[in-house]
Amino acid sequence: MQTPTLSALDHLVLTVADIDRTLAFYCDGLGMEAERFTVTDGTERLALKYGSQKINLHPAESPFEPKALVALPGTADLCFLSDTSVDIWIAHLEAIGLSVLDGPVPRTGATGPLTSIYLRDPDGNLVEISNAG
Repeated sequence: MQTPTLSALDHLVLTVADIDRTLAFYCDGLGMEAERFTVTDGTERLALKYGSQKINLHPAESPFEPKALVALPGTADLCFLSDTSVDIWIAHLEAIGLSVLDGPVPRTGATGPLTSIYLRDPDGNLVEISNAG
């Protein structure tokens, strides 16, 4: 019997304390797009779209089922790849009042070396923005 394998990550979920603050950070700060979508039960939800990826947002006060066993704001550590130089990211983030915690620093990603910067989103999640190579 062949062992099944995975091919890609379709989406992930962030449990957030304040949807509006989260949207402002990721849309205004990181250039993602807000997307409303309707699930099979008719419930409307929000997601963040970037490239071919998606992050679904669950409100902490009423997360959707099924959910992580311990679904809490501020428990994620996310790494995003960008073709824009991290130096340009630093200038952009500082211009809009967001603080870079660390970087640029060398790191290792899924496919090799990265140059990364770090900041925190409104819930305290660690956000890494990286250039490959």
